[in-house]
Amino acid sequence: MQHNIFLDALSCSNTSERPPIWLMRQAGRYMQSYRVLREKHSFLGMCKEPELIHKVTELPIHTFGFDAAIVFSDILLILEAFGFTVRFEEGVGPIIDPVLQSPQDVEKLRMESIEEKLAYVFEGIKLLKKTLKVPLLGFAGAPFTVASYLIEGKSSKDLKKTKEWMYKEPKSFSKLLNLIGEATAIYLNKLIDCGVDALQIFDSWAHVLAYNQFQEFSLSPIENVMKKLKKCPVILFCRGSSYFFEGLSYLKPQGISLDWQCDMKEVRKKVGTGIALQGNLDPHLLFADQNVVRREARMLLEKMGKDPGFIFNLGHGILPETPEDNVKALVELVRI
Repeated sequence: MQHNIFLDALSCSNTSERPPIWLMRQAGRYMQSYRVLREKHSFLGMCKEPELIHKVTELPIHTFGFDAAIVFSDILLILEAFGFTVRFEEGVGPIIDPVLQSPQDVEKLRMESIEEKLAYVFEGIKLLKKTLKVPLLGFAGAPFTVASYLIEGKSSKDLKKTKEWMYKEPKSFSKLLNLIGEATAIYLNKLIDCGVDALQIFDSWAHVLAYNQFQEFSLSPIENVMKKLKKCPVILFCRGSSYFFEGLSYLKPQGISLDWQCDMKEVRKKVGTGIALQGNLDPHLLFADQNVVRREARMLLEKMGKDPGFIFNLGHGILPETPEDNVKALVELVRI
């Protein structure tokens, strides 16, 4: 692939006058072109059709000109390799069937062929590599986050069932994390084989964990996954990264994505220069007046813009109702 400032930033050798910009969860309801497609297709239907994966992944690149693209998919699709049904309800989110209810359920889990069960993702990536002009990121959910959906059956604010299981049955919980981690490594290695230029691992629910439990049930399973990966840049993100970034840095990823509740310059001092930092604009800021958006973005750029390992990003995924014009204004500012 041609030299690209996004990949340069991941190697902390970016000499461009501006930082690369991309946004997590790039394609979504904030884009009119995406909403037009959703009128014709279900979310899951789009995730499972290679041509639509190709099309939806490229939508924000054509519209905003980000410096990298992220494959249109979902972290829970990997559960189908264990025989679970994943569906999405409007206004509710993902629903998993059946849910895990006991350690005996974990003992019964068997993994089918990842290559066959998720072939549509791999085919979509192959199509993208033929046309995409920017680096392509693949991604997966971290074992803890994926396990929480199996136990809760859907999104949960406090993960009560998950944490009860974790504390009462730590051995079976660790076994579940290991099974998910094994599948995740196989899946991510297949993404590498198909041509992705970097990987991101999301532990979206890690912020509910106490410090010791974060070390044992979030960091350790992620580390086990990373040890099994073929050579490819890896970016780590967890909610609560402002508090957990030092633990993430111990795993020596190529990048860490930070939420908006930290001072990135201070994080850089503690992490050192060998890891790229991406973030960390508050996604809610994009609902403000464009002058406010520009002001806050300038402050971040003034603080981090000269850092060769800085990637301009939001501190979390872009929100569904975000005005497209504000996204365009943000991109134009970063590109000045």
